[in-house]
Amino acid sequence: MTRVTNPRPGQKRIAAEKRGRRAEFLAAWFLRFKGYRIIEMRFRTKSGEVDIIARKGDLIAMVEVKARQSLAQAHDAVGHTAQQRIISAGDYWLAKQADYARLSIRYDIIAIVPRTWPHHIKGAWEG
Repeated sequence: MTRVTNPRPGQKRIAAEKRGRRAEFLAAWFLRFKGYRIIEMRFRTKSGEVDIIARKGDLIAMVEVKARQSLAQAHDAVGHTAQQRIISAGDYWLAKQADYARLSIRYDIIAIVPRTWPHHIKGAWEG
């Protein structure tokens, strides 16, 4: 009789963390390809985190990266609470910028879906 063992506690979390970091790396590469300059990766505050802060001219894109099996799952994974945390962290970052008055901000999602190019959902929600 073969004994089936469950993965060690924390192993799933470690795998998810690696998958998330790979997705963020791919998303950053994709944004650079589209002409954005990556300003911050994994910007953290007490109130939230922004996966990628990118700039193109006077536009600041606060980007949430989601690796999911479908575009719909990626979009649905960024609920209202997550949006509020990203907005809060984004506002904190923006307030510390010397040229904040001329910057516009947009909240995007980049969905990393298997066997496709990254999907960039611009203006996924309002801040």
